[in-house]
Amino acid sequence: MITDIKPDQKHIYNSVVDHPLQSYEWGEFREKTNVKVVRRAVFKDDKIISGFTVTIHRIPKSPWSIGYLPKCVLPNQEILDELRVIGKENKCIFIQIEPNTIIRTYDAKSNELTKEYKIKDLTVFEDVVLSAHPLFTKFTFIIDLTKSDEQLFAQMHPKTRYNVRLAQKHGVEISQSQDFENYWKLMSETTSRQKFYAHTKEYHKKLWQTLSRDNNDLKLFMLAAEYKHPEEKVTNLLASWVLFTFKNTLYYPYGASSSLFRNVMASNLMMWEAIQFGKKIGLTKFDMWGSLGPSPDQTDPWYGFHRLKIGYNPELVEFIGSYDLVLNKKMYSAYKVANRVRWKLLKLKK
Repeated sequence: MITDIKPDQKHIYNSVVDHPLQSYEWGEFREKTNVKVVRRAVFKDDKIISGFTVTIHRIPKSPWSIGYLPKCVLPNQEILDELRVIGKENKCIFIQIEPNTIIRTYDAKSNELTKEYKIKDLTVFEDVVLSAHPLFTKFTFIIDLTKSDEQLFAQMHPKTRYNVRLAQKHGVEISQSQDFENYWKLMSETTSRQKFYAHTKEYHKKLWQTLSRDNNDLKLFMLAAEYKHPEEKVTNLLASWVLFTFKNTLYYPYGASSSLFRNVMASNLMMWEAIQFGKKIGLTKFDMWGSLGPSPDQTDPWYGFHRLKIGYNPELVEFIGSYDLVLNKKMYSAYKVANRVRWKLLKLKK
C-alpha cells in the first residue's frame, strides 16, 4: 500500500530514505521555492518500509509540468503505477527518475572495475526511457571515513598531501561559519569565473534557513577557509563550502573559492578538514556529490573539480542512471526539441 506522508511521520520517513534529496526537510525547502512536493510512503504490515518524494515543476505559460524524482529507491511496478497517478493529477508530460542505486564501482587511481551489481534496467517497464536530459551526475566519489587519519592521509596522492601541508604551513585557517553573505559573494565570484549555472541567492538563503534548524535529520553546515598574507592586515576568505549530513553520510553539494592566493592551496586543506569534520561527528562515509566517469576528458569544464577530489583516493561509484517515465508521448517529443533549443540559447548567452 502507498499513501501520503503526514508531518508527524517525518522522522520515520527519513529513516527509510537514503539521500538528502529524498529527505522530508528537502521537500520543506523546495516548497519554500514555490515547487509542489508530493510525498508517499510504502507500507507493509502497517509499517513504512520505504518512501519517495516527487517535486512538480510547472512549465511557464503552459498547463503542463514535469515531475522530478532524484536519488530515490529503485522503483518497482507498484511505485511506477503510483507515479503515473501523481503525474496525471499534476499534468506531467513525464517524470524524471534518478535512482540512488549503485551498479558499478571502480578504483579511482587505475579506473579498473572493482564490483558490478546485477540491477534490472528500468526500460524494461512500459513507457520508461533513458532520460533526454539527465540532471544529476551518474558518478560520484565516496571516501570511507571508518579508516584512521593515518590511513586516509597515506592513501592520498603525494601532490595532494604536499598541498595540504603547504596550506597548513601558510597558516590557512578552516572553521565553521554562519556568514551567509560572504559565502554568497564568493559563490557569485566563482560562478562568474567558472562560467557555470547556479541557483539564485534567494534559493541558497532559503536552503540555509530550512536546513540549519536543530530538529532536522538533514543538517547543513558551512566551512570557511581564511588566510592573512604576512604583508597585509586584512584576512581573506579563500573558500566557503556547504556540507550536508544525513544519516551516516557527509555530503559536499556546494563550494565556492576565491581567485586570490591560489598558491596557498586552501581548497586542498578544506577537503581534508571536511573529512576530519565527518569523522569527528561519527559519520562513516563522505559522498563528494558528483564526479566524471572513468578516464575523464581533461578538457571537460568539470575536470578541475574531479581532479581535486580524486587526489584523496576515493572510490568511484556509478549509479544506474536517469530515466523518464513518459506520460504524454506527443508533448514529450515536443518538449525534447524545445529543451535542446533552450540549452543552446543559454550556452550562447553564457
